[in-house]
Amino acid sequence: MLNSLSGRFLVLTVIFVMLAEVLIFVPSVARFREDYLLARLERAQIASLALLADDMLTEDLEKELLDNAGVYNVVLRRDSMRQLVLSSPIPGEIEASYDLRMASAWDLMRDAMFRLLQTDPTIIRVIGAPSLDAGQLIEVTMETGDLRVAMLDYGLRVLLLSAVISIITAGLLFLAVRSLIVKPMKGVIGHMMRYAEAPEDARRIITPQATVRELREAEVALQALETQLTQSLRQKERLAQLGGAVARVSHDLRNILTSAQLFTDRIEMSEDPAVKRMAPKLVNSITRAVSLCENTLAFGRAEEPAPALTHFNLSNLANEVLEAERLAIGEDDVSLSEDIPASLMIRGDPEQIYRALSNLVRNARQAITATGEGGEISVAARAEDDAWIIEVTDTGPGLPPKAREHLFQPFQGGVRKGGSGLGLAIVSELIRGHGGTLTLKNSDETGTCFSIRLPMGDMS
Repeated sequence: MLNSLSGRFLVLTVIFVMLAEVLIFVPSVARFREDYLLARLERAQIASLALLADDMLTEDLEKELLDNAGVYNVVLRRDSMRQLVLSSPIPGEIEASYDLRMASAWDLMRDAMFRLLQTDPTIIRVIGAPSLDAGQLIEVTMETGDLRVAMLDYGLRVLLLSAVISIITAGLLFLAVRSLIVKPMKGVIGHMMRYAEAPEDARRIITPQATVRELREAEVALQALETQLTQSLRQKERLAQLGGAVARVSHDLRNILTSAQLFTDRIEMSEDPAVKRMAPKLVNSITRAVSLCENTLAFGRAEEPAPALTHFNLSNLANEVLEAERLAIGEDDVSLSEDIPASLMIRGDPEQIYRALSNLVRNARQAITATGEGGEISVAARAEDDAWIIEVTDTGPGLPPKAREHLFQPFQGGVRKGGSGLGLAIVSELIRGHGGTLTLKNSDETGTCFSIRLPMGDMS
């Protein structure tokens, strides 16, 4: 029980209440001692008034009055005269005197604790003001034995009452904590355990019900987390299913393209000039398609294959990308251009760089075509001190805010209706494989520019 939150709260409550009662104990005992001494003074004053009323009191009656007052003698000052009104033999020396007229709270508490700690009875003198202004002062001599016994009895009753109050208070707080905090927390923990058994089941997402503000905030945060996790798990499941389907399609498509590649060997033997001019491009396209299918199959098993780095002419590769894209433009009013030095050689995987540029150019062309107006697409490159910079710029409508938020995330960064949003994710992964970065340089109503940075590293 002590290891639980409510159990520890119970123990701490008892400790704190007892500590508070101990702090109250000292001034309470001091006040009891003061009241006890004042009561002795009042009784002594009453006894002295009896003597003043009749000077012929017998010795036995005087002794009885002193015994009833609990003192040995009584001194009364009236009309500036000090008079020993009642007296009896004192069994010892007077060890201390206490003037209750001028005593501060600190003095009263100090004297009370001193009296509790002193076990042997002593003789003390107590001075106070008479009741009803019946003189200037009254002074008595008394023994402290009965005073200490009465103080101990009162103190024990105070401590016992404090213990009862602390236990009742702690019990009530224990029940309140269990009802308001521990029980809702256990409910949240139990829900988390049930959700963990089947996180893809949206029916197990928590519904905030707590009335305590902090617990409700925790439930709302947990609900948002579980909702996001469930959606992510569903998306991963769909991606896994899609990956399996793509792998199967790519396997069959690779076989079909391999057969088509055999037919292109015969087309290359044609004497038709147009066929001779187009045949190499057809061969390159089919070769790339076969390579893409093989890479897709590899992707279904692991990640994008590592790039096969080699030196190649970027201008020639960019021209191939633009030539292939011109065939898809058809009658659309989209112009393509490149601004790359003819001698610029870079190091990378030609097939993967081709795919990256092809995706960027195709996305730009589709964005411009969707507007129904004309536009321009330009591929530029330059060499800097430690990197090659390739920029694909278009005069399209720019990217919407939603696409910018999930720019390089699969199935979330798509702009075109019916698009999958895979293009930029693929480009980003291909460039990261080269140790480079793909960034959106700018995008507004005047157009969009993507920048690829490929580090040079060791050129050897």
